[in-house]
Amino acid sequence: MKLIFIHGPAAAGKLTIGRALQELTGFRLFHNHLVVDTLLSVFQFGTAPFVRLREQMWLSVFREAARESELLIFTFNPEATVDPGFIERALAAVGEAGGVIHFVELVCPVEELERRMDDPSRAQFHKLRSVETFRKIRQTNADRYPRLPAGLRIDSSANSPLESARAICEHFNLPIAPESNRIEHYPPIP
Repeated sequence: MKLIFIHGPAAAGKLTIGRALQELTGFRLFHNHLVVDTLLSVFQFGTAPFVRLREQMWLSVFREAARESELLIFTFNPEATVDPGFIERALAAVGEAGGVIHFVELVCPVEELERRMDDPSRAQFHKLRSVETFRKIRQTNADRYPRLPAGLRIDSSANSPLESARAICEHFNLPIAPESNRIEHYPPIP
């Protein structure tokens, strides 16, 4: 089992690149907002039950995917409400079933992140869309998280989603599904 763990700040292009990678590889896409949006329907972001259940759901999916040898893409926004021990527990959950996690860090200049913030595509999920809130999060260090394990680092402002997905495939020697050869264009990160 391989888990491609794409992480970076809000508006870095995690889901867009995850979708491009899914198209190229056929891996399943388990993006962050599937769990976050589910929990937001019942609990306020950052509350104890929200934080506890979010991690339990993430880890449960990782464990089961590893047991079933599923190939998985996960998107993650490292921020202060996530327990720093989550990464160690994720590595253990996947490793216990003989799987491996490959980390991909997306970086992007702050000005570009802010420009992308109000793009209508971000409304599909409960994504951060306010530049003012984004700035407050950064000023209060609510976006701080311990450094994740080394892996591949991609500047999403310098590469298209498809170029980024191809770089991930090349770096981690991931197979490209034959039908992906028909992809001619992938929309830019909003």
